[in-house]
Amino acid sequence: MRFHVKLTEPPYVDSVEWSKWHVFWVDERVVPRNHVDSNYKLAFDGFLSKVPIPAGQVYAINDALSAEGAAEDYQTVLKHLVDTGVLAKSSVTGFPKFDLMLLGMGPDGHVASLFPGHPLLEENVKWVTHIMDSPKPPPQRITFTFPVINSSAYIAMVVCGPGEVDAVYKALGKTENPELLPVQRVTPEEELRWFLDKVAASKLQE
Repeated sequence: MRFHVKLTEPPYVDSVEWSKWHVFWVDERVVPRNHVDSNYKLAFDGFLSKVPIPAGQVYAINDALSAEGAAEDYQTVLKHLVDTGVLAKSSVTGFPKFDLMLLGMGPDGHVASLFPGHPLLEENVKWVTHIMDSPKPPPQRITFTFPVINSSAYIAMVVCGPGEVDAVYKALGKTENPELLPVQRVTPEEELRWFLDKVAASKLQE
């Protein structure tokens, strides 16, 4: 992603206060960290290995655990960081309040690993949960729930390419949807901003 490349280039790489960054995964595939499907590997290869964020402030999942165990462990990590004041807590919801979440969207309108019609869309107690039957492989994943996603201060929704054109139009165009896409449930506490390329936004311009 060009977003990553720019941050690893001057003047950004030399001017950003990397020591203040804490990096988390909104969702992750339950695979080894060196697996081609690992979001951690993607982020590490393209971004984290090129900037001086302290290693202890990069919170990958424990890939030695089952999906359920990894989700419970990640929630425990988040709760500890809230309890110690590293991670803020929303005064509105009581869930952790991230400064910024970077989200993408799938062709079906899913965000994180929250898919259309799945029971996890309605999870409102857990901070992190697991999914064993993701319709997009690999099937086992952990994911933040909507209460955590929507407790964020800011969310950047980044969508590029032709695969999501119809979902972008359903979410942002002048259409009446009998059932909300998962992406339409994203309502952060302060601001949601969409970043689209010309292809992804093409139906909005018709």
